[in-house]
Amino acid sequence: MQKRVAIVTGGIGGLGTEICRQLAKAGRTVVAVDLPLRDERIAAFHAAMTEFAGAVTFEPADVSDFDSCEQLVQRVEATHGRVDILVNAAGITRDTSLRKMSPQQWHELMRVNLDGLFNTCRQVIDGMSARGFGRIVNLSSVNGQTGQFGQTNYSAAKAGVHGFGMALARETARKGITVNTVSPGYCDTALVAAVPADIREQIVADIPVGRLGSPADIARAVRFLTSDDAGYITGANLPVNGGYFMSF
Repeated sequence: MQKRVAIVTGGIGGLGTEICRQLAKAGRTVVAVDLPLRDERIAAFHAAMTEFAGAVTFEPADVSDFDSCEQLVQRVEATHGRVDILVNAAGITRDTSLRKMSPQQWHELMRVNLDGLFNTCRQVIDGMSARGFGRIVNLSSVNGQTGQFGQTNYSAAKAGVHGFGMALARETARKGITVNTVSPGYCDTALVAAVPADIREQIVADIPVGRLGSPADIARAVRFLTSDDAGYITGANLPVNGGYFMSF
C-alpha cells in the first residue's frame, strides 16, 4: 500500500508545524498548506523537517477561497495521486467585544475559521468516498465549548466547527471516512505567550494539570484520530485542555 497522503492547513505555525511533524513520524506524506509566506519562513519550515527526507512539503493556498482550495487539491492529487487525510488547523482571531466588533472583523474570521472547512472538505470528499477511506480532523477550541469574553466571533465559529464535523461524519460514515474534532485548550504558543504575564499565570492556575499544553499534546491527538486504526471513532470532539473544561 502506498503511503497515506495528508494535507494540513495552517501547517506553518505553532500547532500546524507540530501536526505535520507527528504525521510524518507516523509515515504519512504530508503537504503543509498556508498563505504565501516570506521565503525565510518557508526555508525555516523545511529546515525543521529535514529529518523526514522530503516527506513533508509546502503548498500555498488561501483556505477562505474556494477556488484556491480546489486548485490546491488538484495539485496535490497530480503529484501524489490522492488525498487520504485532511487536517484543518488554519485559524485566525479578531478579538473584541461584540459592541465594538465591526462586520469586517466578524466576516474575516468566519471566512477562515468556518468557511475554510467547507472549502477544503468539499474538495476531498468525493475522492475519499470513491476510495473508501478518509480521515478528516478539524481543530476547534475550548472557547468554542465555553465561550470567551471578546470572542463572540471566534467562539461561534469554533462551536460551528464541531457541528459541521458531526453532520459530515453522518454523511460519510458508510464510505470509510471519519470526521472528528480536536478542541485544544491553552497551549504554549506565540499567541498565548503574547498574553500579559499576570493573565497567563491565572490561566495556568485554572488548569487542573498545572501547565499549558504543548503543540505536541495536540498533534499526538490528531495523529491518533488520523490513523488507520481509528476507524470506529467519528463525529467525536476530543478535548485536549488539561482538564480546563470537563463535560459529558
